Amino acid sequence: MELKITSKNIKLAPEVRHYIERKLGKLGRHLTNINESKVEISEEKTRSPQQRFVVQVTIESSGTLLRSENRGENLPEAIDKVVATMQRQIERYKGKLYGRKRGSPSVRSEFAGERVAAPPSVVKIKRFAIRPMSVAEAIDQMELLGHDFFLFFNAGAEALNLLYRRKDGNYGLIEPVLGLNGTPQGLL
Repeated sequence: MELKITSKNIKLAPEVRHYIERKLGKLGRHLTNINESKVEISEEKTRSPQQRFVVQVTIESSGTLLRSENRGENLPEAIDKVVATMQRQIERYKGKLYGRKRGSPSVRSEFAGERVAAPPSVVKIKRFAIRPMSVAEAIDQMELLGHDFFLFFNAGAEALNLLYRRKDGNYGLIEPVLGLNGTPQGLL
């Protein structure tokens, strides 16, 4: 498993890096085919000391991305929280895989005579015309519609982008790139 650790607004001591490696190494016991793990650590100047350190973990396993973000008053606390959250996500992911392949044994025995509900499916498709616009125009459109996200064709990037509202009131922009791990593999 390849582990990438990046930091923002904070200098990481070797002990902290070792702590992260040790904690994330334990995730390999729960999910054996982890290709890459990315850890992003930042320190924010917030009024609430319980929200000061932010740790994000993204794990890539056989083309599936699992992501978790947690905050804490100190760095080890935030790391412990994000690892616990990631363990729950891995267990949920493995449960879905197990349920898809074999069916959950508890469901089979509990409802042996009843019909098991079908997995979720697409029940509605929306189509809408899009026109090229700037990010600023997309923000205006999203605000006018009262939505938390907005799909648009970015005139500057000449590609579909997704604009979304973050919890802190700012905006995020998703710019898709074809290929695995964000590395382009021949654009169509």
